[in-house]
Amino acid sequence: MREITEHDLDDIARGAAILGTGGGGDPYIGRLLASSAVRSHGPVPLVPLADVPDDAVVLPVAMMGAPTVMIEKLPSAEQVGLAARTLAGYLGKELTHIACAEAGGVNSLIPVVAAAQLGLPLVDADGMGRAFPELQMVLPTLYGIRATPMSIADEKGNRGVLDTVDNRWAERLARSATIDMGCSAMISNYAMSGGQARESLVPGTLSLCAELGALVRAAREAHVDPVSRVIERLGGRRLFSGKVVDVARRTVTGFARGEAKLSGMDGDSGAELVLRFQNEHLVAERDGVVQASVPDLICTLERESGEAVTTEGLRYGQRVTVLAAPADPRWHTPEGIALAGPRYFGYDIDPIGVAG
Repeated sequence: MREITEHDLDDIARGAAILGTGGGGDPYIGRLLASSAVRSHGPVPLVPLADVPDDAVVLPVAMMGAPTVMIEKLPSAEQVGLAARTLAGYLGKELTHIACAEAGGVNSLIPVVAAAQLGLPLVDADGMGRAFPELQMVLPTLYGIRATPMSIADEKGNRGVLDTVDNRWAERLARSATIDMGCSAMISNYAMSGGQARESLVPGTLSLCAELGALVRAAREAHVDPVSRVIERLGGRRLFSGKVVDVARRTVTGFARGEAKLSGMDGDSGAELVLRFQNEHLVAERDGVVQASVPDLICTLERESGEAVTTEGLRYGQRVTVLAAPADPRWHTPEGIALAGPRYFGYDIDPIGVAG
């Protein structure tokens, strides 16, 4: 895939929702915004990470906030462009490339909007290889790349630039501003050179999103199990199949926090799985025993269709399959686990990986 056309967006959105581990925002919203931008401005060139020159100026763009709020408080395409233009103006540099901060439903497509509006190529990569709830939780943090200066903009036209002492302070102050902006805002941060991007980003993310989306679509058309195809492609394992029997969800400090309980079906009959999430799924417990945790991916898919179910989309009665898949190996270094492992989120356990 050398460019992103309107035809590609459904597959990218479907695959991004899978990699988003329940978070990253509603893929439907992202697809609508991206479709409009591509129709207005034309296809977006997609550049392999290895082809980004050393002296490039790469700018990630994303949406920040609680996914539960994004369902009703829709962003505008103008808001996306405002965030990118604000940071570019502050930096005083000419942008050459747009990038994805994370592989998430809306946040894999918001950069398509920015790239189309600004007439720039999009890097086929992202900062996580999945979605995480806090903005310091990106691989560039492990490489000493600063989150700030960063811009933040709301749908009313308010905007600002933060310059903080470290990336955790960027999360803290930006989260406060996001809450005041209605619990969702557009941001642009982690401006980096091409050399820094090649070193710190996860290559091939958007191509993988498109591949996963096409795989699910093709499996359905062939009347074979799409969930098994996804597990095979990601090198993951099936954790549980069951029916959602309870969801406790609340919006707290700018996040969607809560848990979902599943009652087992088929080979899992008689068992219960609890999913604990903060925007994204963090821990999966079967009958009180942890089966998988961050930093690896915990994904919830509809059993029949293979469509990803986001944490804000979980509903009583849904029949889903939960799978775990390995994260980028850098997340399993001591520094990566300290940044986004279970203890950071308050769970007193060592990471339980896909092979664990």
